[in-house]
Amino acid sequence: MGTPEFAIPVLNLLIGRYDVVAVVTQPDKPKGRGNKVTASPIKELAVKSGIPVLQPDKVRTPEFETELAGYNADLFVTAAYGKILPENILKLPKSGCINVHASILPSYRGAAPLWWVLINGEKKAGVTTMMTDVGMDTGDILLKRIVDIDDDMNMGQLHDILSEEGAIILAETLDKLENGTLVRIPQDNSLASNSPMITKDQGKIDWNKSSREIHNLVRGTNPWPIAFTFLENEKLKIWKTSIVNEDSVDDAPGTILRVSNDGIVVATGVGIIKIIELQGESSRKMAIGEYINGHKINVGSILRCNPDHTLELGATIK
Repeated sequence: MGTPEFAIPVLNLLIGRYDVVAVVTQPDKPKGRGNKVTASPIKELAVKSGIPVLQPDKVRTPEFETELAGYNADLFVTAAYGKILPENILKLPKSGCINVHASILPSYRGAAPLWWVLINGEKKAGVTTMMTDVGMDTGDILLKRIVDIDDDMNMGQLHDILSEEGAIILAETLDKLENGTLVRIPQDNSLASNSPMITKDQGKIDWNKSSREIHNLVRGTNPWPIAFTFLENEKLKIWKTSIVNEDSVDDAPGTILRVSNDGIVVATGVGIIKIIELQGESSRKMAIGEYINGHKINVGSILRCNPDHTLELGATIK
């Protein structure tokens, strides 16, 4: 049971080692500017592999339970499926249900651990296998794999690393399950933290925050939903930054201090940051050197959290 790209290595592992009798994934959904109805990556792999695909709108129905029971599966494996399974479904397979979760549990339970570990500036991330129960990532821990996060790693890069690590740790977990050496460790709920869903608004840059916090937001929202700011009334998506310093500055947060082919240097609440890649409205992502060839950005201009509507009124901006 899985849906996004993250679950692809897990399903490939299972196909290579076992008889995967069915795949459960989210229903096809509209995607992109054209709202074209698109299958999930997991569905595409399952169809290519000749595996039956189930796409229930709801998992808490007698019909879905009956359909699943008909496959007589020994084990369920979930990886970023996107729905919480009820107890009656979890009891169907004789070996239970194992989940591959992209965090070092009990930290970052929930839907968006990959985003939040970076936004919060964590130095380590990981993937955990656990026995699925009726809670939100609250089941007994089986195995963990931990990776270091460097200061410039973005969410897309972390995603790719942990998706592969997820398949590796699942293989180790299933080996232990088969030879009877798998140990279940209850989670310490006092150490738990949550990672709620990410929305597009999460990418809004508050220039009053520190250069470190803003840099973490930029890399934690790359490649989605992408951090953004406003220069007057134009929305700018910020794809890549670097920290210049983390010292106190006299300039107002959001003030553009220097513009060159190397980047746009901006004051923050604490410290200075450099924008290296951005995307203007109705344009593609560009390095700063390319962007400023066709766009004028003045030193002293202010990047803001919201559009500067005073310009629309014809007011003079100092």
